[in-house]
Amino acid sequence: MSTISTVYSGNLRTQATHNASGNTIITDAPTDNNGRGEAFSPSDLVCAALGSCMLTIMGIVAERNNIQLEGTTLEIKKIMAAEPRRIAEVVIGFNMPDSNTFTDKEKAILENAARTCPVALSLHPEIKQTVAFNY
Repeated sequence: MSTISTVYSGNLRTQATHNASGNTIITDAPTDNNGRGEAFSPSDLVCAALGSCMLTIMGIVAERNNIQLEGTTLEIKKIMAAEPRRIAEVVIGFNMPDSNTFTDKEKAILENAARTCPVALSLHPEIKQTVAFNY
């Protein structure tokens, strides 16, 4: 059985369904590529997947090491290249919770977890991943 089923709805829009849960995601082509830009573009989802994967793996490591990670947020900026049109760089800024003082060891554990998440390791090496941690 497949993990995801996707249908083209027309007008450069798709709807993907996660088969196990039934959750759906709609994508639109961005306005700078003939689309309406009314939803995530497919390349936006790649960037969102990278950030979510990093934070999820950090969460797994935090639970194992009794590190409080709740309240951590991140901001993502996608930078596109023109020729060929592709993601050139993903800039991610983590904002760690003010309520926690992290030791140098904890910072190293969390940052390594983020940088070695499955999505980060799956992206083409030409896609620059710029990651900053704000403690």
